[in-house]
Amino acid sequence: MRRVRVPGFLPSTGGLHFPNRYPHGPVLEVRVGPVRLGLGDAANGLCGGMVFAVRDLFEAGRPPPPRTDPPPPGSPLFRYLVRRLFASFALPWGPLRYLLWQALPSSDGPLGLRGLWERTVRREWPLVRADLEAGRLCPLGLVRPRSLNPLVVGRNHQVLAYGYDLDEERGRLAILVYDPNHPHHDGLALTLDLTGGDRRIGYLEGELPVRGFFRTPYRRAQPPPQL
Repeated sequence: MRRVRVPGFLPSTGGLHFPNRYPHGPVLEVRVGPVRLGLGDAANGLCGGMVFAVRDLFEAGRPPPPRTDPPPPGSPLFRYLVRRLFASFALPWGPLRYLLWQALPSSDGPLGLRGLWERTVRREWPLVRADLEAGRLCPLGLVRPRSLNPLVVGRNHQVLAYGYDLDEERGRLAILVYDPNHPHHDGLALTLDLTGGDRRIGYLEGELPVRGFFRTPYRRAQPPPQL
């Protein structure tokens, strides 16, 4: 059994102490002349911003803020999470990647079309593994719906990988993750059978099924001094 962990990180200590749960309201407000327009709905979650903020704080050697309730809109922490949320989208290609992946079948299709399983296991997992073995936290985009409808892209999710357990003889893999929906939970893992005997990705009961995942591009940002 091969066990790899990013030294010094656990969701219970390095993750944010509040859940990814916010009241309805705009994620961002922009002014167009005399009119203020609200963009997005915070009630849909800020998971990508929370994941990026946790990595920012960890790499800066700073503990997460102690609060256990989500920050209110307009607060410095909320604004910081929103900035990092948009960074996690990796615009302009990030949303297109979610749209493409959620439209793909789980298994390979005709004419050499790669399904999510092959893309996840053959291409993305080696990238995630390299990050973790180098001691780097790795943001993951979880693809959950199977749909051509762009309106369901918000059902996808982002988590932060911090280690893995690999039974190379049996081909069993568990990728340990911090999930913003479940603060303080040190036992969460994406589980895969790398032999392909079972092409389902196991995860927490009660969450939407995970069809595939990819490594989300990350660029470090300095957290604000006051959060």
